Amino acid sequence: VQLVESGGGLVNPGESLKLSCAASGFTFSGFAVSWYRQAPGKGRELVASITSGGVSTIYSDSMKGRFTISRDNAKNSVYLQMDSLKFEDTTVYFCKAEQVFAGGGARAYWGQGTQVTVSS
Repeated sequence: VQLVESGGGLVNPGESLKLSCAASGFTFSGFAVSWYRQAPGKGRELVASITSGGVSTIYSDSMKGRFTISRDNAKNSVYLQMDSLKFEDTTVYFCKAEQVFAGGGARAYWGQGTQVTVSS
């Protein structure tokens, strides 16, 4: 089982980045996927989520309108398009795949993270 994030890097304020999360080793299409971010010394913050079929999405208020989550189940991948990046978006971004069972409980997998740095 693997989730591998990519696409992070160094950009100027106002620029864009597109993160990718590639899954392998499990039935990706059965999992909802979320992007989280975590600054040093802080807990993980939800950025955006997308349902298994890609029909529904949710966003953190601070990212709404700037970030767009999408997925391509044929490619076992989820994406995070980040526009109008700000200094405060600098941190490590993680993807998480989660499957909730009807009878209770859940199974989740995390990627290793990708660094996004916004600096002039």
